[in-house]
Amino acid sequence: MEKFIEGVLRFRNEVFPTRSALFEELASGQQPEVLMITCADSRVDPALLTQSSPGDLFVCRNAGNIVPPWGESGESNTASIEYAVTVLGVSEIVVCGHSDCGAMKGALNPDSLQALPKVARWLEHSRAAVAVAQRRNPNADEATLLRSATEENVLLQLEHLRTHPAVAAALAAGAIRLHGWVYDIGSGHVLAHNPGSGRFEQFAATRDAA
Repeated sequence: MEKFIEGVLRFRNEVFPTRSALFEELASGQQPEVLMITCADSRVDPALLTQSSPGDLFVCRNAGNIVPPWGESGESNTASIEYAVTVLGVSEIVVCGHSDCGAMKGALNPDSLQALPKVARWLEHSRAAVAVAQRRNPNADEATLLRSATEENVLLQLEHLRTHPAVAAALAAGAIRLHGWVYDIGSGHVLAHNPGSGRFEQFAATRDAA
């Protein structure tokens, strides 16, 4: 813990004073532009990845960047989504998966989750994505199948998002856009789903919403 305590002190004494005006503004409320739903994986840092400042992102993190369909388990996630859309008025929602995702590895190998019943139950929300990836890649190696499942899982969670009343209403009013991203940890690239091509592409190739 020592390095984290030192980090807190360094933040207070060195970082905070240089941005005190921003923190003073944020102390009275928040107006984030984006709800980012991403994985709890320690290697994924939404603010670092997007080079954003405090107050820009409303972040919801869980194993596998999962969005349970409306009315199913995951009340904490549902409440966060509802609050971000209805109260904070975010205009963009990003579902961001990532390479080497342990949740997706577990979803692909459910037998490995026997000692993790809660995790296994949670990953049921990714079952359709795994089924699609396996059907499309019947002879693929492990890495290819994992990548496909990761991408399909992002698309599946976007579909789940559309079942949430707050999101559905905002979409109908043209007040919000949905985006699917996959972050490659090793290369630093972020690929965005291009609905025109049906592929995940670098931002140079697409800036469209999913």
